[in-house]
Amino acid sequence: MLEKAGAEVVAERERIAARVRDELVAAGLPVVASGLNRVLSQGVEVTVDPFDDDAGGVSVSWSSSPRLQSCVMRAARHNLLDDPALAHQQVVLEAMLAAITAILVSAGFTVRDSLNDYAPFTLEVLAGPGGPPSWGLREEEVAVAGRSAGAGGASADGSES
Repeated sequence: MLEKAGAEVVAERERIAARVRDELVAAGLPVVASGLNRVLSQGVEVTVDPFDDDAGGVSVSWSSSPRLQSCVMRAARHNLLDDPALAHQQVVLEAMLAAITAILVSAGFTVRDSLNDYAPFTLEVLAGPGGPPSWGLREEEVAVAGRSAGAGGASADGSES
């Protein structure tokens, strides 16, 4: 039986997952909203595994458009191995995961291809960056004349204090 990871471990994974989503949205990529119907979802999917095992952690994958996914499923269902949708889907997934990897590494994350044989075309985020994001508000952007930036107002990560 799989054991659940401790609350602190899961909280850290959730923090990293949120930061991954933020960085990828800042780069202009669509991120699949939690709970969105699979028929409508396309873009980056970030998930947190709550279990305490080697596969546990933060995973990132790409979902092509529902139309391309439908074509791929049709080809697979009818054993049409020469269908161009199959080859195209593989190229799309490889290209998007390479782009996602480059973006996350540039932002300070530690990323690798998934070791999970049941999750091909998936990345594992092993660690997140410290410090504020590159796209966060700068001190000079939040400073108000006659007031220091640390005395209320927006913080460097864009949140209100």
